Amino acid sequence: MSFGQILSDVASREKRVIVYAPDDSGSELADALATRNLTIDHRQLPAISSEAFVVVRDGGEFQGAISLADLLSFLTPPIRRPEDLDSLARKHRIVYELLDDTVFVSLDRRQLLATSRELEDRAWRTGRGRLHAGFQRADAFEAQRTVYQELSTTDIDIHLYVPGGVDGDPLSDTSVRLHTENGELDRYWFILFDDGDSGAQNCALIARETDDGRYQGLWTYNEALVAEAFNAVE
Repeated sequence: MSFGQILSDVASREKRVIVYAPDDSGSELADALATRNLTIDHRQLPAISSEAFVVVRDGGEFQGAISLADLLSFLTPPIRRPEDLDSLARKHRIVYELLDDTVFVSLDRRQLLATSRELEDRAWRTGRGRLHAGFQRADAFEAQRTVYQELSTTDIDIHLYVPGGVDGDPLSDTSVRLHTENGELDRYWFILFDDGDSGAQNCALIARETDDGRYQGLWTYNEALVAEAFNAVE
């Protein structure tokens, strides 16, 4: 299965988001999530109720819940990666997990970089396994070279895919393998991580740039889908 087939397959599935709020706050979330394959419903809460919250269901099954304020703070551009990783774990990480396996139609580079950092953080904390990352241009890699130099000090088997290579191969003194002729893969920005153990930290991001310079794609923590993504590369 190719990256394109993976995106098409996930796009055919739809999650349901239910907003519980005492007012019409759900309309703001509907605008923020308009680029995803999600069904959004609103449930009225009494005015005396606590703050609004959001519930995510997949195939009728409960996936999780988060306050509406925390979800909107993540979705409202520009998406910023919290400096405090504990804060990230408490609040924003659940957003990534709730939106797992939902295709996004339009994200800009800043938003995609924030998502990339979440996956790279998982790899860094795990410190082992395998990681494949694809960059559509050499300058895109250069902007993240320091991240991968740091990751190269772990026991992770790292493969980077950069069309045409990079000047001076800045990772030549590491165990990182650089791939420069990658065919269809060069059309995608991707990060795939396999923890090499239980699979609990496995994750993937696959994105394709559109004509207007924005991106379509998905991120996922689904082990089977991550395995499909690795198969598409390897």
